[in-house]
Amino acid sequence: MMNETWRFINSGNKSPSYNMALDEALLTWHSRGEIPPTIRFYGWNPATLSIGYFQQLEKEINMNMVKEKGLGFVRRPTGGRGVLHEHELTYSVIVSEEHPSMPASVTEAYRVISTGLLEGFKQLGLEAYFSVPESVKEKEALKNPRSSVCFDAPSWYELVVEGRKIAGSAQTRQKGVILQHGSIVFDFDVDKLFDLFYYRSDRLRERMQQQFLKKAVAINELRSTPVSMEESIVAFKQGFEKGLHITLQPYTLTDQEEKEVQQLAKERYENDEWNFRR
Repeated sequence: MMNETWRFINSGNKSPSYNMALDEALLTWHSRGEIPPTIRFYGWNPATLSIGYFQQLEKEINMNMVKEKGLGFVRRPTGGRGVLHEHELTYSVIVSEEHPSMPASVTEAYRVISTGLLEGFKQLGLEAYFSVPESVKEKEALKNPRSSVCFDAPSWYELVVEGRKIAGSAQTRQKGVILQHGSIVFDFDVDKLFDLFYYRSDRLRERMQQQFLKKAVAINELRSTPVSMEESIVAFKQGFEKGLHITLQPYTLTDQEEKEVQQLAKERYENDEWNFRR
């Protein structure tokens, strides 16, 4: 049987507003039947703190520190918690909810899409596996996360190596389309990450930072040789092809598509009303 052909976009390093605008634009174009399912890889320039759609900025985020460190800032259209996008490859998957490979359940769709990530980690020589919370306590913890930091704990069907979370993903469904995007982290700067959030006390911050180090891991901690961006792109492109049984066809945006993305970036993702609204 022939593999289905999906579109593949390697955007390189882009601004925070552009990155979120292109993900949203791909979702819209796919909903209108203008493009096939699409997988996109990208990076961030500058390094950026992104927060989830529902996060309360004033309560959780130290914006003075974000500015002091010269970081970009953007609110994602997806849920989840705060992510520092710095030493990483970011991916997004855009596919119809009606696609024959996609289960109706959000968690099961996570599992299917994340199979591509699982195969990508294997390409890099890492034995990743899915996190499936077993106890009632673990399941309740997923509903009520204590931390504003995304990698604080694995959730349903996220990927772990040696018991620690290695990839963080978020998903939204709009216009009949699934958008899942997430971080494949090469290295953590844990002090910098934890500087960006508010805590009730220094002691609490210290405790949460220690817990984070026990619960999260970056690729280069697990490999004898550091992974390069080029190597990771090859590995995860092959991983998605194998995991989702697809062929990825490279694609470059048309001038008109590029113009639409730039306009959406300016109108929404560079707009304080969107980024600071909660």
